[in-house]
Amino acid sequence: MLNVSIIGASGYSGAELAKLLANHPEFNLISCYVSEQSLDKGKLLSSLYPEHSGLLDIELSPLTEQAFAQIAAQSDYVCLCTDHKVSVSLAPKFLELGLKVFDLSGGFRLADASQYQAFYGFEHPHQALLDEAQYGLAEWYSTAIKDAQLVAVAGCYPTAALNALKPLKNAGLLTELPIIINAVSGVTGAGRKASLATQFCEVSLSPYGLFNHRHGPEITQYLDHPVLFTPHLGNFARGILETIYVQLKEGVTSHEVEAAYQCLADEPLIRLKGENMPSIKGAANTPFVDIGWQQQEQQLIVVVAIDNLLKGAAGQALQCMNIVSEFSPTLGLKG
Repeated sequence: MLNVSIIGASGYSGAELAKLLANHPEFNLISCYVSEQSLDKGKLLSSLYPEHSGLLDIELSPLTEQAFAQIAAQSDYVCLCTDHKVSVSLAPKFLELGLKVFDLSGGFRLADASQYQAFYGFEHPHQALLDEAQYGLAEWYSTAIKDAQLVAVAGCYPTAALNALKPLKNAGLLTELPIIINAVSGVTGAGRKASLATQFCEVSLSPYGLFNHRHGPEITQYLDHPVLFTPHLGNFARGILETIYVQLKEGVTSHEVEAAYQCLADEPLIRLKGENMPSIKGAANTPFVDIGWQQQEQQLIVVVAIDNLLKGAAGQALQCMNIVSEFSPTLGLKG
C-alpha cells in the first residue's frame, strides 16, 4: 500500500479525491490537512460532507511547520488541492522532502513563469520547477507522467478541450484559424469558498474571464494551436459541457475526422459518441470524457462533456497517481 496525504482536503476537489483514495485498493489515505487559519481544522471531513460518513471520518489537521516532517515520514505521495499560489509555495518543500507531488491547482501548468502575472495574478518564482513539472493529462502523457516527481494535473476545461481537439490536430486536419471554445461549468468549479457570485440565488448562466481566462493559454500551449476560449458559470452543481467550433482544411471528409478520433477508441475513460451529442447529465458523477461531433462541409462542431470534479480534477489526479505507481490507470475509477 502507498500512503497519500491531501493538503486542502476540505474543498470540493480535495473531498472528491479523499473519497476515491478511501475506496482505492492500493492507496491508503493517511492524512488530510487544511491551512492553520482554516475554520475547518480539527473537524472530521465527514462532518463537512455527511454523505461520506463512515468513509471519511478523518480529522482535518492544520498544516503547521511540524506537520511537514510528519507527512514526510508517513507519506509516499502528497496531493495539493490548494490555491494556485499556495501550491507554488508548498510544492518545493515537499519535493525537497523526497515526496512525489500531484498538484491539482494551476501552479505548475504553464511553461513560462512570465505568464503567471497576467493570468494568475502573481509572480511565479520557480521557472526551474515549471521546466521540471509534467503536465498531467493522462491519456496523452502517460509515459512522461510515469517518471515525474511533480505532476501538474490538467485543468478541468483543458481536459475536455484537449481530449476533443488533439486527435484532430495530430491528424493535421485543422486550418490555422483560431478554434472557438464555448464552455459551461457547474458551480463546484468555482470552489467551496463563500462568494456572492456563487450563492444559489445569484447564479445564472453567464460568461466570465473573456479573453483572459487562465485556461486559454493552457489549452493553447498543449494543443499548439490558437483558441478563443469563453467559460460560463451554470446554475447546476457539477459537470462541464464545451461546444467547440473547428474549421477543417479544404477537402477533409467525415471519414477522416472519424479516423482521427480512433486514436482514443481504446482509452477506457473516453467515450466516442459520434453524432450523438454528449450532455452534462451523461457525464456528471462519472470519470468519463464524452466526445461527439457533426460536420457540415469544412465546419466541424465538437461537443465534449466531463465531470469537473472527477475527470476534471480528482479522477484525473488519481489516474496520474496510478500511472506513477504502475497500476492500471483506471484502478479505483472504473472496474
